[in-house]
Amino acid sequence: MLTHVSGHLRAANSAALESAGISAATADPPGGHIRRMAGSREPDGVLEETAGRLVGASQFAVTPAVTDATARLAIDVYLGYGTTTIQDGGTDGATLEALRTAAGREPFNADVAAFRAFRETGDAEGAAYEPDYRGGFRVAGVKLLLDGSPQGRTAWLTEPYTEGPPGAAADYRAYPVLEPELYKAGAASLIRRGVPIIVHANGDAAIDLMLEGVDEAVAGMDALPDHRSVVIHAQLMRADQLDRAAALGAVPSFFAAHSFFWGDWHLRSFGEARGSNVSPARWAIERGVHFTIHNDSPVVPPDIMRLVSIAVNRTTRSGRELGPEQRLTVREALHAVTLGAAYQYFEEDTKGSIVPGKQADLIILERDPLAADPADLEHIRVLETFSRGRSVFQRSP
Repeated sequence: MLTHVSGHLRAANSAALESAGISAATADPPGGHIRRMAGSREPDGVLEETAGRLVGASQFAVTPAVTDATARLAIDVYLGYGTTTIQDGGTDGATLEALRTAAGREPFNADVAAFRAFRETGDAEGAAYEPDYRGGFRVAGVKLLLDGSPQGRTAWLTEPYTEGPPGAAADYRAYPVLEPELYKAGAASLIRRGVPIIVHANGDAAIDLMLEGVDEAVAGMDALPDHRSVVIHAQLMRADQLDRAAALGAVPSFFAAHSFFWGDWHLRSFGEARGSNVSPARWAIERGVHFTIHNDSPVVPPDIMRLVSIAVNRTTRSGRELGPEQRLTVREALHAVTLGAAYQYFEEDTKGSIVPGKQADLIILERDPLAADPADLEHIRVLETFSRGRSVFQRSP
């Protein structure tokens, strides 16, 4: 079995399919799809979204000791790129408890904000929320998943794909991963109880649903709460959806690295107009919308300076400029990964800028990015990283 780097697709051979009991008679699970051989019901081995959970789940079971060790290794990687607050999104219950135990045994060298996974059965009522870090760990809210990935062509759209996956119908738009009414009920419960939510929504149909859920959750309240519900990835967010996000106080977090890694692919999948406007950060700036940008590691490495470079340059792998009108300035991109990111986590009073009284999370770069040639931004290295005032990474000469 192979898992796509996005985590949204799996490829299983005949032995794995047989072991999992997947055959021509197996129906698609809710929120997933078993791809079939042309002209038949026989599985071709590709499993989309929730269908991927039918195989290999036991392979992902790890002990708390392994979670402790691998978490610290991962934190060291992030610190090497200058990141001092790290999100673990969609954390299952066992991993969450293992991380909490690990941080209690020996504090992490960075702050880890975990968002517990909201599964199909729903767990809104019992969801925990911890506003404060203990040992560098806290449960920062709940993550809900509404659709798939643009690169896997499972992002849920309002208009058909220009080029869909193999065997897809001409009007293929993908599909929701979570039943809409279950999402809305969960979002309403969480928002009304003050539990932050981050909602995975790549396609514009998924983003419509995300915003509808927020709108219904706050309807009838005396005043709009400061909920800062996050649209995670927001790749195909339309301009009118950014207007609605501004009115609702929602925060898009753009997976800006897509412009380089999959920009050429998106032009094929979505056509020129939609493909050129993935990660529409300039539209957000024009509307005064709070937003962030991210890498979504391990989908791509957590290289923050390369992320800043991609948001500023919007150059694809083939060298094409992808929607240059959506480019950010260097200062805007840096804000999106510092003070903008702190705002997303309700931490702007303690993080995100270098002012007296804030947590001393700092990095030293080998060059000033504001004075650098934009083409050289991704090559600027982190020389030293400080977390809570303590040096936790030093680059070897």
